[in-house]
Amino acid sequence: MYDGKKIIPGLILFVGLVTSPLWYNAVSGKAGYVPKPELPADKKECIEPKAYIRINHKVLLEDWKESVVRNGVRIYKASNKKNYNMDLNRTCMSCHKDKTKFCDQCHNYAGVTNKCWDCHIYPTQVKEQKIK
Repeated sequence: MYDGKKIIPGLILFVGLVTSPLWYNAVSGKAGYVPKPELPADKKECIEPKAYIRINHKVLLEDWKESVVRNGVRIYKASNKKNYNMDLNRTCMSCHKDKTKFCDQCHNYAGVTNKCWDCHIYPTQVKEQKIK
């Protein structure tokens, strides 16, 4: 009634196909890869702790967008009690000047895109446009 000669090899093939990305990364040495974005050398701290920014920067930037565009609130009070302008260009990009060495490192690794660059231009791109 049960066709074990076909089911067991089929299950083994299925498990092998499903886990093949894990095996590929283990064999190619990519399993332990972690992107290392270039941090600004002249700055010691970000507007929030590094661990918070790594996980929540998307939410923080979306909150900033909502606060500025919808509510007209432009000052962000950080956890260190300092006030910052809610401005991607003047706040974030004043330290993280090279998109390819900072943002793109993690975004390419994770395979995500964002809508920041639909409206904003990175400072290095502005310089390149002025030269042309």
